[in-house]
Amino acid sequence: MQAKPGLTLTCAIKEAAVGKLKAMVIFGENIMLSDPDISHVEEAVRELEFLAVSEIFLTETAKMAHVVLPAACYAEKDGTFTNTDRAIRLVRKAVEPPGNAKPDWVIACELGRRLGSRGFEFSSPAEVMKEMASLTPIYAGVSHERAERELIRWPCPSRDHPGTRILHTQKFTKGLGTFAPVHHAPPAEVASEDYPFILTTGRNIFHYHTGTMTRRSPKLEREAPEPYVEINRKDAKRLGISDGERVTVSSRRGRISLKARVTDRIIPGTIFVPFNYAEAPANMLTNAALDPVSKIPELKVCAAKVEKA
Repeated sequence: MQAKPGLTLTCAIKEAAVGKLKAMVIFGENIMLSDPDISHVEEAVRELEFLAVSEIFLTETAKMAHVVLPAACYAEKDGTFTNTDRAIRLVRKAVEPPGNAKPDWVIACELGRRLGSRGFEFSSPAEVMKEMASLTPIYAGVSHERAERELIRWPCPSRDHPGTRILHTQKFTKGLGTFAPVHHAPPAEVASEDYPFILTTGRNIFHYHTGTMTRRSPKLEREAPEPYVEINRKDAKRLGISDGERVTVSSRRGRISLKARVTDRIIPGTIFVPFNYAEAPANMLTNAALDPVSKIPELKVCAAKVEKA
């Protein structure tokens, strides 16, 4: 068993960039839109000797792959998913996958077998859940058979346990709460004369993550069809920028062109760009500097400037 955790995705990209990581297999992740400093990500991916991507659509990342493994979408496979409220839901296949598309668990098992590894002899997602239950105490009492009959919330430590509707009642499950002091550390980049704004990124209500699925929905695309940058009304007036006008947003890593959305909903000195749009990828601008503990990159703060296009 491995003595310590493996690389986070951002750390793996850094290792690939210097030739220490030779190959990657990516399941359903579009790192060419979701990861910070996309230009660096592209350089790292091109350094890989082999890249395989399992996807339902040909994303920006899949286009760079040596091999694309066609995956089944949610409506084309059986299995379970666990909600944020710990509820374990059973998913039933509605239609057959098109062409050669396969569920992720089938692809993972086939890869494992072809690489000579043991332990991939599963014939159904129910068998995968059975192994999960045998290895994960909070899932020990979970099975597809039970999920068919009832709604279970983890922790469910045994087959006769009803599951845990409320996780914490009179006290925390570990006893007393743990308080850890946090000492302030400034971000890797702050606003400066050359880059006077703080850029933060996120999603909008109509598109999820990199828009791989939602941007193929005509109704959702009609509601939010193009990228934009939100800028405070006072900042826009100072720069001579009108609502709907095309602008350029740049950082030390790159620049993108998109429309300005002038608003009072964002504080002066800050701009917001959703990262759902490949035609103006916000993560072309963001910083890959990592939090020393969590190894999460500073996707939500970097220095930027806004100019008329």
